[in-house]
Amino acid sequence: MAMNYPTLKLNKDEDRRLRAGHLWIFSNEVNTSATPLKSFAPGQCAVVLNHVGNPMGLAYVNPASLICARIISHNIKQLFDVAFFKQRLEQALLLRSRLFSQPYYRLVYGESDLLPGLVIDRFDDTLVIQIGTAGMEQKKMQILEAVDAVINPSHIILNNKTTARHLEGLDTSIETLKGSPPAMLRVIENNVNFEVSAMDGQKTGWFYDHRLNRHRMQQYTHGKDVLDVFSYTGGWGIQAATAGAKSVHCVESSNQACQQLQMNAELNQVQDRVSVTNGDAFDTLAQLRQTKSQFDVIIIDPPAFIKRKKDIKEGIIAYQRINKAAMQLLANNGILISASCSFHLSREQHLKILRNGAKQVSKEIQVIEQGYASPDHPIHPAIPETNYISTYIARLLT
Repeated sequence: MAMNYPTLKLNKDEDRRLRAGHLWIFSNEVNTSATPLKSFAPGQCAVVLNHVGNPMGLAYVNPASLICARIISHNIKQLFDVAFFKQRLEQALLLRSRLFSQPYYRLVYGESDLLPGLVIDRFDDTLVIQIGTAGMEQKKMQILEAVDAVINPSHIILNNKTTARHLEGLDTSIETLKGSPPAMLRVIENNVNFEVSAMDGQKTGWFYDHRLNRHRMQQYTHGKDVLDVFSYTGGWGIQAATAGAKSVHCVESSNQACQQLQMNAELNQVQDRVSVTNGDAFDTLAQLRQTKSQFDVIIIDPPAFIKRKKDIKEGIIAYQRINKAAMQLLANNGILISASCSFHLSREQHLKILRNGAKQVSKEIQVIEQGYASPDHPIHPAIPETNYISTYIARLLT
């Protein structure tokens, strides 16, 4: 049974990005005389037409959002039903099953898995779902039914406390939709064990995007003194310790994350080599410099300093400050692992920050490796926003 969807018409030449494969439509690209945005209910489906009336695809619409529509299918007769979600979930699961032998990964990565507005992280038999758009919110029950059919997890947590929901005019909340999940979820990454909180932690409780970069990091830490800044619950630092680091000093501003980090150190029996400072990263690095501390390997993985375009100038200054501060604490021939999760910080700009920092501390810099997001965060080639991780592993020489 085909649905009789309303239409959303674009202005002239505003179909170019969609023809290239992008899935987003901005409110200023819509011909609001022909198809007023206010005539749509948040989350309503519509057939997108270019300015001459040719169909571009099926989208869900939110008149309250700057990104006012997102393409979900190029089949304009597509039913946005349980069968649709099952097919997309099976497609996503097929990739992750090829990549990972254990069920710990990002199962659905929004637009890249052709499910804009939906993120699902898997922690063995627990799934943590994040719905970021009104269109996906409308289909919550169909999503759950499809998830049960394809994965049949014991527990489902809906963690809808993302800032993206505010932009869509949605409430934030966190709730259990299936089972009674444990307070702490187990993660196994690169053969290292962690326990994280999906209810109280950041995002879904874990950041799977740096899995391969943390794996690469391990070959540089054996027998070395390591400083891990913005440690969160120890993803980098504890993997450095299990890889044979002589000592790992972690710096984290969240008291709760510090406590969890110490528990994760004990879980992996490396607590004797892992220490934690609960404090501001910039202040702590300044104090370490005053005490003339030095480290063989320093890991800098801050939260996004540039969340929006208007933050670029201030954000670049913050990245410059933190990377320079790290370089001042590096021993000769030391390794700096500098990460960014800011889409608005280009790889070229990130490299320029490292080059300038090295110059300011009178050192030469060699880039040894470059890192990207883990493959459970596939890049949609037409959507640059899906390619947001930038990591450099560099050596500093006097």
